[in-house]
Amino acid sequence: MATNVGDFFIGSNSVYNITDEDYQKINLLINSAKAFARSTHQCVYIIDYFKQNFLYVSENLAYWCGRTSDKIKDFGYNFYLNYVPENEQKMLLEINKKGFDLFNEIPITERLDYTISYDFHIVQGRKSRLVNHHLTPMVLTQDGRIWLALCTIAMSARNTPGYIIMKKDNSKSYYEYSLEKHKWVKQPGIALNETERDVLILSAQGYTMDDIADSLCKSVDTIKACKRALFAKMEVKNIAEALSYATNYKLL
Repeated sequence: MATNVGDFFIGSNSVYNITDEDYQKINLLINSAKAFARSTHQCVYIIDYFKQNFLYVSENLAYWCGRTSDKIKDFGYNFYLNYVPENEQKMLLEINKKGFDLFNEIPITERLDYTISYDFHIVQGRKSRLVNHHLTPMVLTQDGRIWLALCTIAMSARNTPGYIIMKKDNSKSYYEYSLEKHKWVKQPGIALNETERDVLILSAQGYTMDDIADSLCKSVDTIKACKRALFAKMEVKNIAEALSYATNYKLL
């Protein structure tokens, strides 16, 4: 069980020899993260693995937690201890260790292309939200370790925590972590055809079944059949879960 911040910082994610001069060069990255946060519904924050804290926290994450963004930034990794249920803190610790173990096996030249995602609860008082969390490397050290990472949080379409995925950009295959077997398993992934992709995109834009059929010049029955095939392919139950799956696996 996670009992202190130090539990999250282990040999595999230790960073060394970052200078004050290095920090003077990252203002553009922080401003880019701020601009991204203003343009999206997702919560955004930056992890600094050298100082072992948060470098930036967007205001919408503060809204979810009932604290100011500056306060959550001060919390740093205590954010997880304060707002994640204790039984899921153990999961986050395992993801942290196993995720960095796998990341460090990836060729250094490819590491910036990978993202890890997983679901966990954020609890504020009586409110409990299941969120989907993405962590993407922003800056690596010369030996390929993550110095800064961009994290985003959005509502999950799932019902339970977990669903741990590490995926390379523009790759159909991905690594899925099994909490039962405690190991990564490489999965072949799936591909969407043009119609399936269009149906998902139009659904995300709020189009009705009739609207989608008209837009794609297809019958409503064809669109219904396409959705059924999509749900079966993704092993999901509804369009919200399908959209979440497509986003998490970068299919759109």
